[in-house]
Amino acid sequence: MNYKNITQVSEFLLRGFTSQPELQKLLFPFFLCMYLLALFGNVTIIWLIRSDAQLLQTPMYFFLSILAVADLGFCSNIIPKALQNMVSQKKTISYNGCLTQIFFAVLIGNADSYILASMAYDRFVAICRPLYYSTMMSHKRCLQLAAVSWTIPFFHSLLYTFMMSRVEFCNPGEIPQFFCDLYPVLDVSCSDSYTIDLVLLTEGVVEILGPFVLIIISYIFIFYTILKIPSAVAKRKAFSTCGSHICVVVMYFGGISFVYFKPNSKLPERKDTVAAVMYTLVTPMLNPFIYTLRNSEMKAAMKRVFKKYFH
Repeated sequence: MNYKNITQVSEFLLRGFTSQPELQKLLFPFFLCMYLLALFGNVTIIWLIRSDAQLLQTPMYFFLSILAVADLGFCSNIIPKALQNMVSQKKTISYNGCLTQIFFAVLIGNADSYILASMAYDRFVAICRPLYYSTMMSHKRCLQLAAVSWTIPFFHSLLYTFMMSRVEFCNPGEIPQFFCDLYPVLDVSCSDSYTIDLVLLTEGVVEILGPFVLIIISYIFIFYTILKIPSAVAKRKAFSTCGSHICVVVMYFGGISFVYFKPNSKLPERKDTVAAVMYTLVTPMLNPFIYTLRNSEMKAAMKRVFKKYFH
């Protein structure tokens, strides 16, 4: 790769959700509603947990509130600009704005992975080591896990943002995506992208697979422990505490792996766009509802908080 800092563009064109302008305008209210639902759901989750001492002192909900903050940041980093471009004649993003999107997308996206791994570890301790739960998941331990969940992705994001800032762009080009993501931006560069591609397929994959492997290992032990429980009612209760988390893990890592676990430009652009919509908008929108609709503790907390503030 050529590392000379010769960037000849001040802005990029963004293709958006589709290459058909008429269809983009038709999709605008649909994606706007999804974004507003994501905002409403995640703000509600944060408000409920922060307003209810009983939930806030529970590690699972402590991590859930952090996940909601990450989801808010993730979709808000990407979707407002995408919505603006859907109704704008000039579908552009500045060079600095593009690098900023890359930085926060990589930071928050990887933080999500670590937070989900921390939540899996919490379920592992609760089900497999219940007698040691209060010591293994103390408030200090939760703060440490939260700090790690943001610190490692921060330096990971700095690395990729620095590497992308050294890439040369000879003309604006149209980024084949609705936001500045690593692979689509590399598609319009005139530099040799071999180094970044290699880092993405080695360090980047490890960065994503690491938390995912921890989640898988946790659930192997969890399922093994649950299957040994003699009571069918107790089994169902144990499984129900993990169901919401498993749904979120499958949706999030499914979209991420579809986009990143491949060599550059090896998938049709439309499939990349659909997968990107899944993890940048659909997952942040659905997470709050997945965690609340089937959760009796969240419903009870909602009643307590509403009674506290509106009665």
